Amino acid sequence: MKIVDKLSSPEPSFSFEFFPPRDEAGRDTLFETVAHLKPYRPTFVSVTYGAGGGTRKLTVDLVCRIQRETGIESMAHLTCVGATREDIAQVLDQLRDGGIDNVLALRGDPPKNVDHFVVTEGGFSHASELVQFIHERYRFTVAAACYPEKHPEAPDAATDLANLKRKVEAGAEFLVSQLFFDEHDFFDFVARARGVGITCPIIAGIMPVTNLKQIKRFTAMCGARIPEALLHRLESCDGDAETVKQIGVEHAIRQCRALLDGGAAGIHFYTLNRSPATVQILEALR
Repeated sequence: MKIVDKLSSPEPSFSFEFFPPRDEAGRDTLFETVAHLKPYRPTFVSVTYGAGGGTRKLTVDLVCRIQRETGIESMAHLTCVGATREDIAQVLDQLRDGGIDNVLALRGDPPKNVDHFVVTEGGFSHASELVQFIHERYRFTVAAACYPEKHPEAPDAATDLANLKRKVEAGAEFLVSQLFFDEHDFFDFVARARGVGITCPIIAGIMPVTNLKQIKRFTAMCGARIPEALLHRLESCDGDAETVKQIGVEHAIRQCRALLDGGAAGIHFYTLNRSPATVQILEALR
């Protein structure tokens, strides 16, 4: 089923992102997490592609297995990194044959130890090109990423918004945001997107803080900002891992309530393949 059709429901949309584990123990943990989250009736789940497309086969196998074994609508991430048009078409064929109806089209991050994106000969330079390729040749619903605080490589917010509009015009039917910690940034971004004619659903991406060092690394990579007051609270108890998690979950609960009250199309949780923090948030939202 096309996810964009499910987003028209009056019920709040909750969805979860997972990444492909590299060993059997990690896969067991992932499916335990999926089992813990399934009772919350997710609109969909997604599976990442890995930096440099390094988990291509794992992504295809996992997204098909999750949908087949759990019945949860599953969406595969797909990137331009290290792939020709023929490589990408092969992956799309596998997803189609596996019963997948939805793809999140991304430019993608460079491989490890490479500091900038390099176009593969015979491949794509931008996510908008990948979106158009999928839209013109397949029947997938195509989603794209957006950045409430702008993409870290964009020179300014206006340029980033123009790039986003190109993705939508190329065929993206809904958007999933990068993580952020201030709902005002999200609502300001949505207003600006509507102002330039972007009308598709925009889902808010939430990553509850469970590890301060880890979240600082993630925000440095994606250009997100940790509000000063939240950062001060987290840093003041960094030696107490449980208190950090408690503060992070409490902040995410407040953030999610504000997003739902403000009319966000849905909330997409970056789970890091673990369920406890997300379950705490969902229980509080009930």
